Amino acid sequence: MTILDKIVADKYQEIALKKALIPTSQLEQSVLFGRSTVALSKALKNSTTGIIAEHKRRSPSKSIINQNLNVQDVAKAYYNAGGSGMSILTDSKYFGGSLDDLLIARASSPLPLLRKEFIIDEYQILEAKAYGADVVLLIAAILKQSEIKQLSEFAKRLGLEVLLEVHNEEELHKSIMPSLDMIGVNNRNLKTFNVDISNSKNLSQLIPNDFVKVSESGISETKTIKTLQTYGYQGFLIGETFMKTDTIEETTTQFIAEINKTQRNKL
Repeated sequence: MTILDKIVADKYQEIALKKALIPTSQLEQSVLFGRSTVALSKALKNSTTGIIAEHKRRSPSKSIINQNLNVQDVAKAYYNAGGSGMSILTDSKYFGGSLDDLLIARASSPLPLLRKEFIIDEYQILEAKAYGADVVLLIAAILKQSEIKQLSEFAKRLGLEVLLEVHNEEELHKSIMPSLDMIGVNNRNLKTFNVDISNSKNLSQLIPNDFVKVSESGISETKTIKTLQTYGYQGFLIGETFMKTDTIEETTTQFIAEINKTQRNKL
């Protein structure tokens, strides 16, 4: 079994336990369930940098990244630094996250929030809405075409946007449908965890312009963003580059300022 296979197998057990403890009616009665969501796709289109800054304590590939920063401070730092959105890892076993992280981020920042999770069930989308997310991530590698359709349409009915993540041409072709808002290309192979930025370059021309293009993983330099912008990317999901520092607001602010400075120099 790959790491991805193990994560998904554990996720089925986790959801079964949660459903037994917290009925969907309880999620729907959440104070946040009725809030109007904020469009991440619009924020990315209107941004010159398109940074979706991520809160991630650890990962299967890197072990511990940073356990010292609390979510409230990180959410405020990303907002103050000029991020376009924030991604929250909510998987506990492999990434050290939780739905409470999403809740705290929602209380701490007005940025559009992405629930980054291995979503395989509508229940998880209800959770996302109940805990203050604006966007959900669907991963093509773990879903059939019919499941992508079902889950994305369900999210849209709840007023949530959908970021669909692909790793290759086959996943992209099975996934393109009108119920998606953004298509993300993950530069990290989820089976080997190797990273290759050329993955975003190679798939860029195959993504219809109806969707906001997002490049994910392995982005640590502003020159990479400038290159990918020429391929039509408007969103860039970055976590480790910011999270591995203890001066997260300063690091993120400098990173975003450097992108803007280069763009001004071009004019």
